[in-house]
Parts: sequence; structure tokens; C-alpha cells
Amino acid sequence: MTTEIRPYDHERDADGLYELKAAFERGLGENTGGDGKAAAYEGKLTDAYRERWLDWVDRCVADDDRCVTVAVEGEGESGTAGDAALVGYAFVLPERLSMVWDAAVLNELFVAPEHRGTGVADDLLDAALAVAADQDLPLDRLVLDVDPANERAKGFYDRRGFEPWGEMVARPLDDA
Repeated sequence: MTTEIRPYDHERDADGLYELKAAFERGLGENTGGDGKAAAYEGKLTDAYRERWLDWVDRCVADDDRCVTVAVEGEGESGTAGDAALVGYAFVLPERLSMVWDAAVLNELFVAPEHRGTGVADDLLDAALAVAADQDLPLDRLVLDVDPANERAKGFYDRRGFEPWGEMVARPLDDA
């Protein structure tokens, strides 16, 4: 079965996109941290979070209809869903948010585990790079945050020419 790479469409893709987002979050918690991190990431996946996240996606897509790209398996040439399933996505923040890092920001790239190693991630990254290249940026870069414990992701981005650029630190807000 072939995989199509195309812009996200809320009407066709919202449920599938959120399923992938939830898998992305669970993977961050399970694979790159202990039980506490897994529980924290799982705990945020509420109905309210789903609604807020999809609303944010829609606002970003309203700014740039290419900022969220999906990989779809089983979609016919007519564009009808049929038994189509989303198997991955790339989410580049719209240009108006580029000042977050003074560069284009790859917010998320995720491919369902059963589709990893098939070239889908490469196709999604190519789409993300095309979106970023069209942005008017202070710095001509595409940046993202990769968990140091995620060896698979680090290897993928290394292979695609990414290199370390700064370091992120974080602090809990509960005692602010």
C-alpha cells in the first residue's frame, strides 16, 4: 500500500492526528524517562487537552496551511478516506512563531512504529524543510528539541544533517 504525504485537513484528519499525537506523547514518557515521566505525559492526555491541542493546530494551519503535514496510508486518488489511516505527521510552527527560536521550528515529527524505517519520516521531514525554507526567518535554520535519551530520533536527525545547537534546560513551576 502506498503512503501519501499531504497537508493536514481538519475534517478528514483531526481524529487520526490526535491519535498520533497521543502516541507521540506516550512514547516520550515511556521511552525516554522513568515511571514519573510516563505518568506525567499520560496524565495530560485528557479530553480538554485534546480539544486545546486540536484548536491550536487549527490556528497554526490558518496561518500556514502547510505547517502540518500528514502521511496517509490507503487514501485513494480521489482523496476520499475510505480505509485510510494516518501513519505519521510533521508539525512546523507557522512563520509568525519563528521568533521563539529565531528560526523555523519543527515542533513535532512522529511516525507510527509499524511504519518506521519505510521512508515516511524522510518524506515528512522533506515536507517540513520545504515549509521552513519558505519562511522569512532571522536565522536560516530548522530547529527542534530531541530528547538525549531518544537514540533512534538522534540517529535520524544526525543522518539528515542536523547538528547540536544550544541546549535546553527546564524548571518545574510548582514552587515559583
